[in-house]
Amino acid sequence: MATKWKNKIAVIVWILLLSYGINGLLVGFTKADYYFNQNYFQTDDFDHTLNEFIDRLAMFEIGGITSEEAKKKITVTKEEIEEHRYRYGNLNEQITNIKGQYEEKIQDAVTANNEEVVNFLKAERDQKIADITANFTSDDHVRQKIMKEKEAEVDQYFIDRENLRPQFITYKNSFKYYLKNNETGKVYTNLNLNDGPVSQLMNNKNMAFIKNYTDLSIEGRYYSFDYKEQVEQLFNNNKATFEGQIAVPKTSSQTNTVLNEFYDFKKNQATYYIYCLGAIVALVLSIFLYKNTAVVRSLSFEKIEPYYKKVPVDVKVIMFAVSFIVTWAFLVTGYFLGYWSTFYQLLEGILYNLFWCALFLAVTLVQAKLLFDRYKDRSNLKDDLKGALLIRMKEALKSAFLNRRVGTQAIIILGIVFAFGLGAAVVAVEPAFIVIYAPAFLVVGLPILIILLKRIGYFNRIVKNTSELASGNFEPDLPIVGKSVLAKLAGNINTLKYGVKASQKEQAKSERLKTELITNVSHDLRTPLTSIITYTELLKTPDLGEDERDSYLEIIDRKSKRLKVLIDDLFEASKMASGNIELIKEKVDLVQLLEQALAEYNEKIDESTLQFRVTNPEKPVHAVVDGQKMWRVFDNIIGNILKYSLENTRVYISMNQVGDKVEISFKNIAKYELGGDVNELFERFKRGDASRQTEGSGLGLAIAKSIVDLHDGEMDIDVDGDLFKVTILLNLI
Repeated sequence: MATKWKNKIAVIVWILLLSYGINGLLVGFTKADYYFNQNYFQTDDFDHTLNEFIDRLAMFEIGGITSEEAKKKITVTKEEIEEHRYRYGNLNEQITNIKGQYEEKIQDAVTANNEEVVNFLKAERDQKIADITANFTSDDHVRQKIMKEKEAEVDQYFIDRENLRPQFITYKNSFKYYLKNNETGKVYTNLNLNDGPVSQLMNNKNMAFIKNYTDLSIEGRYYSFDYKEQVEQLFNNNKATFEGQIAVPKTSSQTNTVLNEFYDFKKNQATYYIYCLGAIVALVLSIFLYKNTAVVRSLSFEKIEPYYKKVPVDVKVIMFAVSFIVTWAFLVTGYFLGYWSTFYQLLEGILYNLFWCALFLAVTLVQAKLLFDRYKDRSNLKDDLKGALLIRMKEALKSAFLNRRVGTQAIIILGIVFAFGLGAAVVAVEPAFIVIYAPAFLVVGLPILIILLKRIGYFNRIVKNTSELASGNFEPDLPIVGKSVLAKLAGNINTLKYGVKASQKEQAKSERLKTELITNVSHDLRTPLTSIITYTELLKTPDLGEDERDSYLEIIDRKSKRLKVLIDDLFEASKMASGNIELIKEKVDLVQLLEQALAEYNEKIDESTLQFRVTNPEKPVHAVVDGQKMWRVFDNIIGNILKYSLENTRVYISMNQVGDKVEISFKNIAKYELGGDVNELFERFKRGDASRQTEGSGLGLAIAKSIVDLHDGEMDIDVDGDLFKVTILLNLI
């Protein structure tokens, strides 16, 4: 436990030292121009203060004029008269406008039967009309009105100027000045000349700062209150220049704000040097601690890594960027180098600054390490980019507009809902808007709300139906209402429901066939195997006769070959079904191939009571097939015909060309009744002889169909009563 605390303390100390070191160096660089090799009187702050003092001095003492003097300088130009005259249109337009302003008021007074108000309004209207008419008939009338406007602005200027007098008094207590008008020789000063000559009063011994002037201009130094340009010129066109000195006395007092700022600057300058030197030491110590402390070098964040991995990569980058910017802002800030009166205030500011620097630097470093550890393997970056938030938003937007009609409708509805929500808020603030809001809601909002509720209800019905379908309960078909995407979804669900029913039937059939397959395989393999075992045991009988031994051996030989045929057929059927077989295709005459297959059974056909009727084209029929495999197809079908055909019936075999395909058909009368699904005859170990008394393996048709399928052909079975028909379609060259 103690070791863990020591490790934590070491990490905290390292972060604090590193934060102090980086913060001190950055503050040193950013504030070097302000504090390094200069004093307060060389700063922009003092320069601004000095210029502001000269502005106030020009306004109140060395350049100011009185209100009466300013009013005497007022002039009115012809352009000003014309501008004032046509400011609100021509004479007819202005008269019409005035009449319109009073017409409704007069009418209301007449309705109220208030003759006194009527007369007052008419008199006021007529007076304004007469004044406007005089504007267009007399330049002097307009000139007097403009003069009054400018005089009012002059009066306002002096009222506003008085608000700046306290500032001027503060500056006057901070500066000493001695200025003489170069033209008139008039002297302006706040020195007590009774104490001695100017040279004795204004020197480096008495003054902390002195600036000499030989041609100080005060033109344009008056404070502007954003009046008309011609009114401003009354105060800003003084072209007088002055010579003399402006200084800051060394005598310290609470009213000398400039000297106090000078002393504050010196304190901050000393603090700046000490802080920067301390930062260099802290940075060196942090490097030393990093190199010599294993716990600092091997920092790991295994506990938060699993959660950090789940954050999208672009969010990680944004988090790191924000953290870095905030950290940088704190690191480059030296706001503690402001105005402080006690060491405690300075220490409090430094500690506060370091706390936030260390906190944000720690957060940034943790993120940097997690990012580096995660993405030093570029494969992680590629994987995470796929799950980026922007990619997800893009995919979500793409999915939303996969059906553009649905996406557009959703955006429109959301926009309308937002608009009506905003409208409701506006009505709550200003009820008068209910006149516009209520009709719009009834015409647009209410119908959309009803449609939306219907769609939601329809959607809920679809969800309920799918839930029942997932539980295995087949609800009635969903109604198809309209051509919306929900209607299409309902139709698809209805289709899926029938597909599920068909799939269940097919699954039940597959389970039944699987059971039959296992039973049939067991029966067909066990029968010859049992015979082999039985006769093998009989061969062990002592004093067995030679004839009996030969007979038993013959049976064992026959049953062994039968077992081999069954196993070979099963193996070949499995290979065919999986497609794991190589075809050697070549150009083959199918007519000749069929005749060869029939020739193999000539002896058995002659021994049977069946009558074969074969119809083949006179010309060769060529196809690109594996001749050996296709011969096996014909062999299996002909073999089945000989095994399962009713005695004394005819067998029809024909080959016909149909377009670019060849059709080969085999017809016979079945010996056994064919019930159930005819297509099941293609299943492995399925026989027409349900009692399984024949010598067939039950794989003949399954193998034949697999071979035809591998040749991109078709093989179908048709049963009409006892008539059994096999049809094969193959592509011609």
